[in-house]
Amino acid sequence: MIKSKKLSKIKIVKHGFFNKTGGKSIKIYKSLNCGPGSKDNPSNVKKNLQIVKKKIKSTAKNVFLLHQIHSNKFVYINEKSKFKSKPKVDAVITNQKNTPIGVLTADCVPILICDEKKNFIAAIHAGWKGVYKDIISNVIQFMIKKGSNPKNIIAAIGPAISAKNYEVKKDFKRKFIKKDKKNNKFFKIKYKRLYFDLPSYVKSCLLKNKIKNIETINIDTFDIKNNFFSARRALRLNHDDYGRNISIIMLN
Repeated sequence: MIKSKKLSKIKIVKHGFFNKTGGKSIKIYKSLNCGPGSKDNPSNVKKNLQIVKKKIKSTAKNVFLLHQIHSNKFVYINEKSKFKSKPKVDAVITNQKNTPIGVLTADCVPILICDEKKNFIAAIHAGWKGVYKDIISNVIQFMIKKGSNPKNIIAAIGPAISAKNYEVKKDFKRKFIKKDKKNNKFFKIKYKRLYFDLPSYVKSCLLKNKIKNIETINIDTFDIKNNFFSARRALRLNHDDYGRNISIIMLN
């Protein structure tokens, strides 16, 4: 489990960015696969989620997960919230204590957010589609409407695919340049191949929303040495599926 130095200083919060070690899954899902949407044995995934929950707090409620769809939609959990199934969104915000909220990634960017003054936390699954559609702005602006001051918001950008391993096509770049010409700085050409810096783009979205208290955990999920699940690496290895890393935050 990897922790943000900034979030670790906040006493009201527990959090963690988990890699793939310490779980029950086998083969390509070895070992802490937390993705119910994967083709892994569901009982192993359940056991893994329990392991993760205990690391955060043994008496916490079960981890609240989403049905992630690469959108700009989020869900807000308050004391009245009830869900029959996982909401089809890509971020979750709550003010509820003892309720761990999490997102699953396998190269996309997990973002954990806290406003200590207003007792708000959020978890965002930030893939390129979601950030392109402004999921980060939607979450931050909702928190501001609820009384948060951007000065009090801390954001931790978790382990994700690095620019050197995130090759994209020209039409991908055109999309981002059409949105804003300044986005050109997030693209680099190396040996005639085009690469995109997703974590830096995520940071720029936070900065645009006046969030200045940001920590980026520079760990590349694609690099096998770092022991994270990676969709791109699985594709390169011709695996038919891949495990999911989990990132969790909870108010004590």
